[in-house]
Amino acid sequence: MSFYCHQVSYTTDARKRLLSDSHDRYEAIRAPIEKLGGHIKSSFFTLGPFDVLVISEFPQDVSLSDIAVVFSQGGAIASIHTYPLLPLPEASEPILETSSSRHPARAAAAHAAASHS
Repeated sequence: MSFYCHQVSYTTDARKRLLSDSHDRYEAIRAPIEKLGGHIKSSFFTLGPFDVLVISEFPQDVSLSDIAVVFSQGGAIASIHTYPLLPLPEASEPILETSSSRHPARAAAAHAAASHS
């Protein structure tokens, strides 16, 4: 299973429309994730620079570009920043060594997290 964090901002028009109907706010996020075979593990409305923070789970790795494309198709999303997540129990030395050559920043973050647990 692959986990991702999505920081989502709605378009101005979508924000106005979506604020009046909480179901539509959730649907704008849920539908694209399910279209790619994933599901939402947790979601939060935020008071910061983004409107929504979502943690999703997919049965297989999906590309960040696939996620960006499927979210843009609905027209309600102004921007989305997606980050792959590495659960702490999976942050072991072999993974860190393997991923450090492909994802140096991710490996450094995972190593830091593992050393603090």
